[in-house]
Amino acid sequence: MKNYKEITCKSACNRIKTNRLPYKWDLNIYRGCEHGCKYCFALYSHNYMNSNEFFDDVYVKINIVEKLEEELRKSSWKRNVINIGGVTDSYQKAEQKYKLMPDILKLMIKYKNPCIISTKSDLILRDFDLIEELSNITYVNVAATITAVDESIRRKIEPNGVSSKRRFRMLKEFSKTNASIGVHAMPIIPYITDTRENIEGLYQGARDCNATYLLTQILNLRGPTKWKFLNFLKCEYRDIYPRIEELYKYGRVDLDYSNSLYSMIGEIRTKYGVSNNYKSYMNKILNKNTSQQLSFF
Repeated sequence: MKNYKEITCKSACNRIKTNRLPYKWDLNIYRGCEHGCKYCFALYSHNYMNSNEFFDDVYVKINIVEKLEEELRKSSWKRNVINIGGVTDSYQKAEQKYKLMPDILKLMIKYKNPCIISTKSDLILRDFDLIEELSNITYVNVAATITAVDESIRRKIEPNGVSSKRRFRMLKEFSKTNASIGVHAMPIIPYITDTRENIEGLYQGARDCNATYLLTQILNLRGPTKWKFLNFLKCEYRDIYPRIEELYKYGRVDLDYSNSLYSMIGEIRTKYGVSNNYKSYMNKILNKNTSQQLSFF
């Protein structure tokens, strides 16, 4: 049983302290996520809520729309790109009840603010018209995390998410807008989703839905995520558990494994002609609309 707990926030956007991403601001409507992904990197974030039930205790920032408008209308705000849903999915099941994203998107339209929307749900199609309108005004990226084309594997590692086929269909719909379209094949899980067959399936799906780019990243295992994931393997993948435990004894895979996998991915990327440059479309919009003075930082 999911527990929705309404809270208030002091700010809508949080500044990200890294130079590896093409944006510096994150917005998360919810704390906790109902998708139940076994590899979820964000489990640590519930430490701040004094809860160990990341997948069941979902905190809802009921005043986030008001706080966002306060920030967007400040003279100091430079229409920075906002990553929506970078930690927890803004279109998880709680959104069916709270319906906060339409008002978030209306503010993006009102202030002509560029954004990135990442989701594992096709509930985002509910807001198609708003996202299409925003894409006609400024930069918008719609991205879906898709890790496995085999539905039996997908159900194990992402038990409460929609099928990969539904995610690809959702992206294809958004390819009809001016938004850029991204597939996040992240994480790639050694000995489970790292097969040539699976990765080719992901690239073929990305090509067929007219994705602008596809990103890949190998699973990292640190903090509470490591122990949760290894316990999952003991139950569902006992045969490969010892191999993954050894591979991740230091939290990351070794270079030999990484180099071999990315070499294969490079071959497949070339075959399907899908870019891995997620910044190129951003730069194209920047160069085309310099009068908009978009800011990634």
